[in-house]
Amino acid sequence: MPRTCLYENHLKAGATMVDFHGWEMPIRYTQIPQEHQKVRLSAGLFDLCHMGRLEFSGPGAEEWVQSVVTTDLSRIEFGHARYSLICDPNGGILDDIIIYRLPKSLFLVVNASNRDTVKPWFEEHKGGRDAQLADRSEELGMLSIQGPQYVRILAPLVEWTEHSLGKLPYYHIMKAKILGKRALLATTGYTGENGFEIYLPAEAAPEFWDKLLETGNGLIAPIGLGARDTLRVEAGMPLYGNELTRETNPFEAGLGFAVKLQKPVPFIGQEALARLNAEGPKRKLVGLRIFSKKVARQGMPIYNGEPAVGIVTSGIPSPTLGFPIAMGYVDKNTQVSDSLEVDIRGTRVQARLEPLPFFSRTRHKAAHAL
Repeated sequence: MPRTCLYENHLKAGATMVDFHGWEMPIRYTQIPQEHQKVRLSAGLFDLCHMGRLEFSGPGAEEWVQSVVTTDLSRIEFGHARYSLICDPNGGILDDIIIYRLPKSLFLVVNASNRDTVKPWFEEHKGGRDAQLADRSEELGMLSIQGPQYVRILAPLVEWTEHSLGKLPYYHIMKAKILGKRALLATTGYTGENGFEIYLPAEAAPEFWDKLLETGNGLIAPIGLGARDTLRVEAGMPLYGNELTRETNPFEAGLGFAVKLQKPVPFIGQEALARLNAEGPKRKLVGLRIFSKKVARQGMPIYNGEPAVGIVTSGIPSPTLGFPIAMGYVDKNTQVSDSLEVDIRGTRVQARLEPLPFFSRTRHKAAHAL
């Protein structure tokens, strides 16, 4: 089972390790609710080295990537990032990714579970273009610091940046120097909080991890995959294998914004997606509040009378909100006023549609100001 370059750091911190898509990764260090609240109230540190990092360069790089992804790269300026999808010819989702435009290349981050699918998919559709694909997943470490105190904690360790740490807009990337090494800092994340995803040489990642925890002086803690999941569900962010699969299309998942049908370069799945967009989705991804102490889990049916009208894709006890929440797909005609139920291990419990995301930093601040 592969391990990241931070494996020893996790053991030193007392992590409980699990098999995550074939990687030995930390599920928690203390308790999941405690780690979750650390991110919401201060800051958390995440190991993302299992993710795939692919760099495309050469004269034909942009056209190559354009032909595979759903977004329009011609609209992305240098230093900007864009959320996108990779679809099959039928419009099913192969992966959801983030694309960064660097001065001389396009840098893509793909899901760990799909790394071995996405890379050959790109190679298969290169089409003789004058471009190169470099898999930098082993060469570069990937860490993330998320939470309100992220600038205060990170600043002492950053020797140089292109822009001020606290002023780089959301979904941007910039060059930096950390521990004498070149690095990239990106204002992207998977928690609903502000923060950075940080790319630096893999050999420097363990020392950087330790120094962040040391200089953070209690303001930051290592966070496992358990709390990463509860944070992303509260933020209404989809997970591949749960909300997104090859049997899911972007429009029913609420990701139509990531599909640009009028791109200058034709892309895989374009015709199918145009048809699906014209027809409209037959189901929709929704948020659910569960009126029970029981937690709705992936695969549990959703009812509005008989028969079932949908299925749960993710469910958690929300540490921030104090009650169970879930995401799932329901029939497109399901209304907010409908009386829904979720079958939780043979017992139907009341559920109510809730707008996504369940939590946002802006909404949370406004609520506490009242």
